[in-house]
Amino acid sequence: MKNKPQYSVLQNVIYAMGLAWRHAKLLIVLPICSAVASITTNLAQLYIAPTILRKVEQLVPLGELLGTIGLFTLVLVVCASLKTYFKEIGYVGSVRMSHEMNKVIMNKACTTSYPNELITEFRSKQTEAYKAVIGGGLFRNTRLETAVPLSVDLILAVVGFALYLMILRNLHPFLMVLTVAVSVVSYFVSKYANDWAYQHRVEHQGITMKKHYVTDFVMDNSAAKDIRIFGMRDWLSDVWASLGAAWFALYRRREGKLFAAKVADAALTFLKNGIAYWYLISLALNDGLGVPEFLLYFSAVSGFTGWVTTILNNISALHKTSLQICAYREYMDYPEPFNIVGGQSVSRDDFSEYELRLEDVSFRYEKSEEDILSHVSLTIKPGEKLAIVGLNGAGKTTLIKLLCGYLDPTEGRVLLNGQDIREFNRRDYYTLFTAVFQDFSRFEATIAQNVAQSFGEFDRARVDDCVKRSGLWETIKHYPKGIDTMLGKLMDENGVELSGGQNQRLMLARALYKDAPILLLDEPTAALDPIAENDMYQRYNEMTAGRTSVYISHRLASTRFCDRILFLENGCIAEEGTHEQLMALGGGYCTLFNVQSQYYQEGGAEHEA
Repeated sequence: MKNKPQYSVLQNVIYAMGLAWRHAKLLIVLPICSAVASITTNLAQLYIAPTILRKVEQLVPLGELLGTIGLFTLVLVVCASLKTYFKEIGYVGSVRMSHEMNKVIMNKACTTSYPNELITEFRSKQTEAYKAVIGGGLFRNTRLETAVPLSVDLILAVVGFALYLMILRNLHPFLMVLTVAVSVVSYFVSKYANDWAYQHRVEHQGITMKKHYVTDFVMDNSAAKDIRIFGMRDWLSDVWASLGAAWFALYRRREGKLFAAKVADAALTFLKNGIAYWYLISLALNDGLGVPEFLLYFSAVSGFTGWVTTILNNISALHKTSLQICAYREYMDYPEPFNIVGGQSVSRDDFSEYELRLEDVSFRYEKSEEDILSHVSLTIKPGEKLAIVGLNGAGKTTLIKLLCGYLDPTEGRVLLNGQDIREFNRRDYYTLFTAVFQDFSRFEATIAQNVAQSFGEFDRARVDDCVKRSGLWETIKHYPKGIDTMLGKLMDENGVELSGGQNQRLMLARALYKDAPILLLDEPTAALDPIAENDMYQRYNEMTAGRTSVYISHRLASTRFCDRILFLENGCIAEEGTHEQLMALGGGYCTLFNVQSQYYQEGGAEHEA
């Protein structure tokens, strides 16, 4: 566990200022205006009573006295109004800044190297970065953008401190030293409590992630049937209770530290104020300190204390905010194993044909003791239709992830037309692929937007064509809004829910719309019955014409339209050839095919649907 922040407070303040200048300049300008109004208000409040008393002692005309009172009142009213106005307008800048930072976090999540998504540390930092923007975690209501107004307030508090110091320069130096010393001690006591919270952030992050997981699991519609049929409520309640106990214990310890710090601060403040007031009263009784001067110094001592406290509180708040900025920056600076920004550019226009090759490739997931794939060599020729089959755990999906660049091999190379794909810009490389996955993603938007993967302008005629070619048209043509029908009921209560098979056809339409030269199909018919599956195979056969395609399926009957079949076993290519060749070989493929054929002949397909 790393206890020391990766970036200093000054570095984080400069970083936050840069973000504000790019995204919300009001966040810098308005705090300056507000702070100037605050200093003016403090000075007016400091001098109003002594000035009026001095006027009374001098027996000035009533008009002059009323004019003085009116002037001070006007200054106070104007400054109070400006402070309120600047505060309200400043909220707009804060909202804008938060919105832009959330956008940056989402962009990072959408573009980061796929292996990062598999790392718990990365996911934890992602959660903490989000909290740093919206306010949350161990430092409640502390957000990244607050560093900007806090920094401005700190600078102007130092100015106010200097002004009050000039006013009090004739008093005994011990009084100022005492005020500063007590405030500094209070600050470090508070800092100790905040540092403790930071040092336990990993514990907090772990509990938070587990709570979110349980909540998401319970709220997920796909888990609703399992929760009820297996009576999982008690189990989930026990898990939630144990997480709650750990959560409350952590917060109890944190609040205990903060409470002790506040008690110490209150005691020190009482001591400081008592000594300061005793000193001023002694001057009034023994040295003839006049009433106006007494009021001026009395108010100035309190104001001086306030400025010192403001400076130290701002330093403390900046320290906490800096920790939130650290969380944000650690996520944004998380290393990328792929060429996400740099690397050689690649587009569909760069090649007339596409050959993929695995050269002695092995892959092992982090902390795994065995290779998922071991020394696999494979060449996929341009335009070839390749099927990859095998039992669960044979490495089929991992092989697909290596081909499309989601993962890099632990050993060996993946080549596109003879060039290592690690040399390419990975985001460019992804444009060469389209896919239909078994575990697909569907956004709560219209059918057309899901097919085109866009909320802006897109080719509606092309969407219609892809929907028809996928076999989904017969379903949606009866909807009043057609392809503009919303999917899901979260965004629109009138939205529709598609069946598993219909969703698979929607994903096929999406793959057709992208029209990339390389097609990957990972168990795309898992949710279909045999008749619908056969229809889908025919559509795949048509849509793969002229393009390189790789198809994964556990149903071996579906591989007959492919030019070549690979049978994976224990992370290796155990057999390779056409369906007829592998059947004649009489090996693992033949055995598995005969078992499945017998299952279908006995009517098992009815249950498969």
